Amino acid sequence: MRTERRPALIDRPVPEPSALPRRAPLPAHHPEPVLDVVVPVYNEETDLEPCVRRLHAHLAETFPYSFRITIADNASTDRTPRIAAGLVAELPGTDWIRLAEKGRGRALHAAWSRSGAPVLAYLDVDLSTDLAALLPLVAPLISGHSDIAIGTRLARGSRVVRGPKREIISRCYNGLLRSTLAVGFSDAQCGFKAVRRDVAERLLPLVEDREWFFDTELLVIAERAGLRIHEVPVDWVDDPDSRVQILATSLADLRGMARLGRALARGRLPLSALRRSGGDVAGELPAGLARQIVRFAAVGVASTLCYLLLYSVLRPVAGAQAANALALLASALANTAANRRLTFGLRGRGGALRHHLKGLVAFLVGLVLTSGSLVALHHVAPGAGHRAELVTLVAANLAATLLRFLLFRAWVFPARPIRRTTGSS
Repeated sequence: MRTERRPALIDRPVPEPSALPRRAPLPAHHPEPVLDVVVPVYNEETDLEPCVRRLHAHLAETFPYSFRITIADNASTDRTPRIAAGLVAELPGTDWIRLAEKGRGRALHAAWSRSGAPVLAYLDVDLSTDLAALLPLVAPLISGHSDIAIGTRLARGSRVVRGPKREIISRCYNGLLRSTLAVGFSDAQCGFKAVRRDVAERLLPLVEDREWFFDTELLVIAERAGLRIHEVPVDWVDDPDSRVQILATSLADLRGMARLGRALARGRLPLSALRRSGGDVAGELPAGLARQIVRFAAVGVASTLCYLLLYSVLRPVAGAQAANALALLASALANTAANRRLTFGLRGRGGALRHHLKGLVAFLVGLVLTSGSLVALHHVAPGAGHRAELVTLVAANLAATLLRFLLFRAWVFPARPIRRTTGSS
């Protein structure tokens, strides 16, 4: 048994990590176990033994490399430590550590920091995720294809059994992440993740949270640094006996999002040093905010002129509201296509239909603003002429353009989606 204690927090600058080497496949013969699977537990005397035995049997039968299972005990007060010690004595390739404080993030930080395995993973003790997805999860890390791999319950191909309450909470949480931190990965909370050790060594000192937000913080920092995140659809069955306190965890996650957002906005995290030396073989989006704003503004000026011209042509024939809707629809389609290629660097037909459908949602926002402005103008000034209508529409379009940019950047074309790859379970 080993005990890990968390050092006292000291107010100091975030250390500057060294640059990551180019990604490469792991050697066929490795002195340490290739995979270290951590199972964080707290008072799990009922589930621990069947979980570890099932996991050990699965790895022994299906995993083609050497492995280790590490039980990370979060200061349990029941029979969990005794059961863990018995499993370690009986099952080869099994280890355990005991921490003096609770916290899933604290357990993962401690276990991953001490491990010499080149691929580090973790899964929840309830085994809600089907173990058939474990090899697809870690294979891209072993081959050198990706830096981090996550199981996702929200991708096409996933099969999920859970109640409506947890389904709504999960989707709202991940939707909030996409809208506030502009993430490209789909599921931050699934307890089924893996990371290459060279990446973990540089990411762990930057992750402050030691509780449930640990996963999300690690993924956001990794994505902002341009690391490649691989997603694996999983079969997942909800544990009805889950002890997660939803309200307390949700509030802690919101505080974590706010803290992380401030750190990113102020440039406190050394993201550039986390990028791979020599660049990545996959292209990346022109994600710089200043460059995107300039290109979006240029596209916006052109589409606004097109919109005003179409409105002026259609107004005498169709009336103000119909002309506004038709002109806005045509210019919105052209605007989405132009921003897709010029502002966000996407080419080809892949995802084009989805992008245009999402772009139409942004169009509806603009339609509501501009149509509402015309209604308000004609209510206040029933005799307003064509010039007054154009001035009103320009002002409304400025507000709609700002909202459209935020929607495009956070939802339609999220940051670095090309680095998020998806495999099959």
